[in-house]
Amino acid sequence: MYCDYINKREIFLKYGKSSDNTGDIISQIALLTFRIKHLSQHLKLNHKDFNAKRLLFKIVCKRRKLLKYIEKNNISKYKFIINSLSIRK
Repeated sequence: MYCDYINKREIFLKYGKSSDNTGDIISQIALLTFRIKHLSQHLKLNHKDFNAKRLLFKIVCKRRKLLKYIEKNNISKYKFIINSLSIRK
């Protein structure tokens, strides 16, 4: 199942410390990572879906910008989010 209300709420509870804290950078990165994983699985089955490829590229770029911002401002949060989501090696 894709990102419905229950999945978003769980992500925001885990990374944003409350279900209403949707503006926290860490929770936004976690939600974008969830969407990236879902779109990657979709594109493995539907490799000619060019709109999904474009959306995946846009989401990855947005997450990269947020990660760059948080790396510049708070390195401890950056290390936490990288390790907990296993984004990079």
